[in-house]
Amino acid sequence: MKVAFLGTGIMGGPMAVNLVKAGHDVTVWNRTAAKAQLVQDACGARVAISPAEAAADCQIVWICVSDTAAVERVLLAEDGVLGVARPGLLVADSSTISPVASQNFAARLRERGADLVDCPVTGSKRGAEAGELIFIVGGKQESIERLEPLFSAMGQRVFAIGGNGMGLVAKLAMNLNIALIFQGFAEGLVLAEKGGVRVRQMLEIIGATMLRSGVVEYKGPFIERRDFTANFPLALMLKDIHLMLDFARENRVKLPALETVEEIYTVAAEEGLAGADYAAILTLLEKWAGLRSPAPTPVEAR
Repeated sequence: MKVAFLGTGIMGGPMAVNLVKAGHDVTVWNRTAAKAQLVQDACGARVAISPAEAAADCQIVWICVSDTAAVERVLLAEDGVLGVARPGLLVADSSTISPVASQNFAARLRERGADLVDCPVTGSKRGAEAGELIFIVGGKQESIERLEPLFSAMGQRVFAIGGNGMGLVAKLAMNLNIALIFQGFAEGLVLAEKGGVRVRQMLEIIGATMLRSGVVEYKGPFIERRDFTANFPLALMLKDIHLMLDFARENRVKLPALETVEEIYTVAAEEGLAGADYAAILTLLEKWAGLRSPAPTPVEAR
């Protein structure tokens, strides 16, 4: 299939590479041109100078950018996809953004005879590189079925949730759980360490009991190594937390635990951790507890 892939950062870059490896004809674009060039160097994908140029001769446009404003820019700017939208064009958006905004973007595209599917992903950088992502999808069934060859090239499972925006609702709920589970895990580690229990001992105990979880199993080795290089940047988790709280307010849902976590992430970002992995929230808790620890190595968020 002829695919325009817009957004080649931490997740989008390896996703685009896997599409090329699967035999698809891929043109890439990124706001920071050097990141698109990295994909070209890795797999030979063509590089476009704008979203419109990338999308002009493609069947599918795949978006993977940082936030709602970035998706709006890709779609609605003067050199955006909407300007070249036409009957039969299908846009798949793997960005984690506002469900309501995504529904509005879909409506704009349908005015031109095109369509949009929201398909946020889970699996982190490792899953993107291995082609083992899980897609959580909202949209028309016929559009979802058209994307099956591309889902197969980049992931291992697809959950079709319902209409437009529903994939995003499920993804926000999932990330809410990740944020809260990791917060509890980090607080427990700090309390134990302050009392003299080593991190390795706590990880072994957690792994042997009902406390074990995918979040802990994935993040535990990074924490032991004190490696906070971004797989999921703290800035993007904070952005998702804001989306969760906004959606909760719109739907009259109270999220008291998340409100507290949002305050902690805000302080962490202000203290220079925005570009590190969200697991670096642990270092802020350690600082507050008076524990000395090596500073994380921050990297730029996508």
